[in-house]
Amino acid sequence: MRGKREQPIVKQPLIYELIENVEKVVVGKRREIELSLIAILSGGHVLLEDVPGVGKTMMVRAIARSLGADFKRIQFTPDLLPSDVTGVSVFNQKTMEFHFRPGPVMANIVLADEINRTSPKTQAALLEALEEGSVTTDGETRELQKPFFVMATQNPIEYGGTYPLPEAQLDRFLFKFRIGYPTKAEEMEVLNRAEKEPPIESLQPVLALDKLLQMQADVKNVFAGRQVKEYIISIVNATRQHHAVYLGASPRASIALMKAGQAYAFMQERDYVIPDDIKYLAPFVLQHRLMLNSDAKLSDLTTERIIRDLLEQVHVPAGNEQAQ
Repeated sequence: MRGKREQPIVKQPLIYELIENVEKVVVGKRREIELSLIAILSGGHVLLEDVPGVGKTMMVRAIARSLGADFKRIQFTPDLLPSDVTGVSVFNQKTMEFHFRPGPVMANIVLADEINRTSPKTQAALLEALEEGSVTTDGETRELQKPFFVMATQNPIEYGGTYPLPEAQLDRFLFKFRIGYPTKAEEMEVLNRAEKEPPIESLQPVLALDKLLQMQADVKNVFAGRQVKEYIISIVNATRQHHAVYLGASPRASIALMKAGQAYAFMQERDYVIPDDIKYLAPFVLQHRLMLNSDAKLSDLTTERIIRDLLEQVHVPAGNEQAQ
């Protein structure tokens, strides 16, 4: 779902510089980069559902390089085991002790590629990491690196040999969105940049991880007033009342929408959230959290259409409460 706006949302100088750096590699996808950074700032994670070859991997690699972050990629396959994700204890014959060998999930930024191609048991290995920022192996809980961000991908057109993500796991992703194909002009720019050395190889960090951690702390101090919270609750509650929805958005969705709004406001150099922030972000937060009933599926009704209609129906409060 592509939202329209007249000007870039980013006014925070360091975040703007970060986006500009990523755009040296990723062409024509500013909105998707911005949404990814909103997720990182709010401590959330992203699910990308799109066809192969549109730049999903390149975008997350460029973000990791721009932050100087530890990056790992997990290629999900049917035979992948939970220990291949979280890590495993290996017996050292010299010391006669078990030593933990960390899995790829123990990085700052993790690309979970084609997550729906692995078994539910292995998918579940990510649940604790996504929600708690830790993994438990051999009865011991280990904290993950901070910041910690997962971008998972899945192919919307190939269903053979796949395992749909359960609702409990979908609910752990802050956003779900698509990248989409480039325009002709954008694709020409992609070819021009790739003609010689791939631009990702020369990308340099522009924002230190300790500064990013400070920004994440600052985001939590962005004010979300009572009117904004009531607006969030009204939207989420409307999904539960819709005639075509079998399972509406959970309270976790309300929290996610508020946190995303705080990060969105921070990127605009505001210390308060306004209702328009919530209205813009709601489709990306909610579309993967709704389950439609059988009648809706037969009529080709989509969650995107339902959310768009609800946002038109739910009253938007006027003004803001930053002075309170």
